[in-house]
Amino acid sequence: MNFIRNLIHKADRSSLYVILLSCTGIGVFLYMNKWSYLHLSTSDWVMVYTMLGAALILDYFTFQIPPKGNQQSMDSSVYLACIFMFGGAFSLSVLLPVSIILLIKERKLTWWKHIVNFSIYSLMITGAAAVFEWTGGQSGTLNGYNLFPYFAALAAYFIINTITLGLFFHFSTKDALQQMKRAFVTESLLVYLCTLILALVLTILVVHNGVLGLLLYLSLSILLSHAFRQLFVMYQTIEEKANTDQRTGLFNHSYFESMLESELTNARTQGTPLCLGLLDIDDFKKYNDRFGHLQGDSLLALLGDFLMRKTEGTPVTAFRYGGEEFTLLMPGMELDESYKFMNKLRKQLNDTPFEGVEVFPHGCLSFSGGVAPYQVDMYNKSQLVDQADKALYYAKKQGKNNVHRHGSNDGMEHEIDLVQDVRDIEQQLNLFRYKDMDTFKHSKRVYKYALDISELLKLDNAEKRRFVLGALIHDIGKLEIPWSILNKKDKLTAEEWETIKGHVTWGKKMVITNDRFADLIPYIELHHERYDGKGYPYGLKGNEIPRLCRMLTVIDSFDAMTTERPYQETKNVEEAIRELRACSGSQFDPELAELFIRYIEKRTAQQQLL
Repeated sequence: MNFIRNLIHKADRSSLYVILLSCTGIGVFLYMNKWSYLHLSTSDWVMVYTMLGAALILDYFTFQIPPKGNQQSMDSSVYLACIFMFGGAFSLSVLLPVSIILLIKERKLTWWKHIVNFSIYSLMITGAAAVFEWTGGQSGTLNGYNLFPYFAALAAYFIINTITLGLFFHFSTKDALQQMKRAFVTESLLVYLCTLILALVLTILVVHNGVLGLLLYLSLSILLSHAFRQLFVMYQTIEEKANTDQRTGLFNHSYFESMLESELTNARTQGTPLCLGLLDIDDFKKYNDRFGHLQGDSLLALLGDFLMRKTEGTPVTAFRYGGEEFTLLMPGMELDESYKFMNKLRKQLNDTPFEGVEVFPHGCLSFSGGVAPYQVDMYNKSQLVDQADKALYYAKKQGKNNVHRHGSNDGMEHEIDLVQDVRDIEQQLNLFRYKDMDTFKHSKRVYKYALDISELLKLDNAEKRRFVLGALIHDIGKLEIPWSILNKKDKLTAEEWETIKGHVTWGKKMVITNDRFADLIPYIELHHERYDGKGYPYGLKGNEIPRLCRMLTVIDSFDAMTTERPYQETKNVEEAIRELRACSGSQFDPELAELFIRYIEKRTAQQQLL
C-alpha cells in the first residue's frame, strides 16, 4: 500500500488519467469481446479481414479540417458499420488487429499512445453498441423505418470521444472546455455526421452486395478524404496569401495583430516572457527619392528576406508593419536577450552590400530599433506596441542605426518636456471652467498629489511623466457628460450613474486621437477599476491593473471623499483615511493605500505645525 501511495504521490494527474483510461479500455474490451476469436467461422474471419483492410486503408487516407488542421479519418465508419451489421463484439474483433498493425507500422508514436488510442476506441465502440441495442437497434439489415438507434449510437460514439480526449486536455493543459470546443465539438461534428452516413452506406452495400459493395464504399470514402485534403490545401493557400506581405514575403500587419494577441494571452496565462521589437529603415525616403520606388521596393524585399533568414530556427517571428517599418515578435525572450538579438541583426545588416548605400549618412544599410517587454499589468496589446514605438523614437533621436530598450533610462528619455505637456493638457481642461469647475479643481489637486507620490515611489522620468499627466487628464471624458448630470444636486439615478461611468470610454476616445498622449490612456480608462475585480470598464483584478493606475485610484477616491461633490457627503481627512483602510484589499491595493495614508498623515501633521 505504501508503494502505491508513493506512486500516486509522485505521478501527475495526466499520467494517472492515462493509466486509468488504459485499464478501463482494455478491461471493457476483454469483457465485451469475450474471446470471440475462438468462435469465429471461416466466413466470419473473411469478414474480419475485409473490415480490417477497409479500416487500415481509411486510416491511411487521413485529412485535416480547416482552420486548425486537426487530423481526421473515416475509419470510424467501419467500426460503426460492424456494430450495425454484426454487433459490438465483432467490431472489437476488428479493432484489435488494426491496433496491433498500427503499433508495428507507426513506431515513431510512443507505445503508450497506441494503448490510449486502443482504449478510447474500445470505449467508443462499446458505448455505441450498448446505446444502439438499448434504443431498439438490431444488428443485420439496415432498418430504414427506424433510424433513431443509428443516430443514438453515433451520439454515444462522439460524446465518449469528446469526454475522454477532453479530460486528457484538462489534466495536461488545464484548458479542457476550449480544447473540446475547438478540437472536437466545433470542427469534428461535420466529420462525425459524414461518418454516420458512410457507416449506413457501408451497411447497405455490404449486406446486399458483399465485397463489391465494400469496394464501392472504399472508393467513395477515399474520394471524400481526397476532397477534404484538397479543401485544406486550398484553405492553407488562401490563408497564406491573406497573411503574407507580397513585397517582402513576411507576415503582414493583420497577421501581426492576431499573433500579438495570441502571444500576449500565452504570456499572461503561462507567465512566460515576451518582447516586441519595432524597427525602421533609416533614411528610406532619401533612398526612394534618389533611386525611385522600384529600387526602394527592392530594398524592402532585401530586408524582408534578410529578416526571414535571420529568424529561421529561432522563436522570433518577423512581420512587415507598414511602409519601411517591421516588427519582431519574440516570445520566451527577456528584454536583454531581445535587445542583443536586434542589435546583432543591426550589425549584420550594416555589413550587407546593396546598390546605392552611399546615399545613406552611415554609408551602409541600417535601421533604428526599439524593443519593449510585456508586463503583467498590460491589459491591451496597443500598450506594448506604443512602448516599442516610443523606444524606436528614442533610437532615432540618438542618431539612428541603433537599438533602444524601453525604460533603459540612458539619458535620452530624460529629454521629455513635462512643463509643456502640462500646459497643453491644462488648455483642454479649461473647458471645465464653464461646465464643471469642481472637476477642473479636482483634476488639479489629483495632479499635485501625483507629483508628491511620484517622488515617494521613486519613479524615473518617463514613469513620472505618464503618472502625473495621467492624473491631470484622467477625468477628461466628463466633458461629454451633460451639464445637468454633472451639476445635479440630488442623488443620481441608476441611468445617470451609467452615464457618469461612460466618461472613462469617452476620455479614451478623446485622447487616442493625439499620439503624443496615447500612453496616458490607461490612467483615463482604468482609474475606476477595483483591486477585487468589481470595477469598470473591464473588471480587471489585482496586478492585472497597472500599478500606477492602482495608485491613481487611491488618490482619486481620497480627493473625491474630502471635497464637496453634489452627489455625495464630504468626509474629513480622518474619515477618508478610515474609508481607505476599510476598502483596502477590496477597492484599493492595500500596499499602495497604506503608502498614501502615511503620506497624508505626514502632510497633515506638517500643516498643523504651521
